[in-house]
Amino acid sequence: MSIALLKSTFLESREIVPLTVEQYHGMIAAGILAEGEPIELLDGLLVRRSRGEGMTTHPQHALAVSTLTMLLVPAVAGTGCHVGVQSPVTLPPRDEPEPDLALIMGRPADFADRHPGPADVTCVIEVAGSSLERDRTIKQRIYAAAGIPQYVIVNLVQARVEVFEKPDSAKGRYRWRAELAGDKEVTLLLPEDRRLRVVVADCLSQT
Repeated sequence: MSIALLKSTFLESREIVPLTVEQYHGMIAAGILAEGEPIELLDGLLVRRSRGEGMTTHPQHALAVSTLTMLLVPAVAGTGCHVGVQSPVTLPPRDEPEPDLALIMGRPADFADRHPGPADVTCVIEVAGSSLERDRTIKQRIYAAAGIPQYVIVNLVQARVEVFEKPDSAKGRYRWRAELAGDKEVTLLLPEDRRLRVVVADCLSQT
């Protein structure tokens, strides 16, 4: 059962009360949820991260995240942003996903007392194997509704990169979408509408 259907079913029966971001943070502060637990807050529900599911998917996922991290960190030096790796992004009132990577305006030290929010993020990247359906539907809707300018899915299943831009916050969707593969380039959004060009094959750790 999908998260959206699960939520709808139980909310209608009043058996589940969705959490707010503040309540979620309170649970972590109180030790109810352990710091670093592989859990995201999506649509007010606690959802276990899918990274690491499956013996074949996990190494590919880890390799793609590591490769992208090594590629992006030096590439964004001097651009006014930094790379967040599998860290929370707070999207009030009921969402705090942990994208695999995010391009975040400012320095890491600027977020010593809070997680980045929608106004701080130019691009979020999800590496998708077993999580592909969730990333294309629930995650896309959440990021679009929050107004995140660019959402990128590194699709390990079909060996391509899916790019979403022009968020429609009211409808929870992106108005522009592209699929790229092989030696095509994806242009990641940086502050001040600048772009960082990355070859798709490099994102997929392919040669």
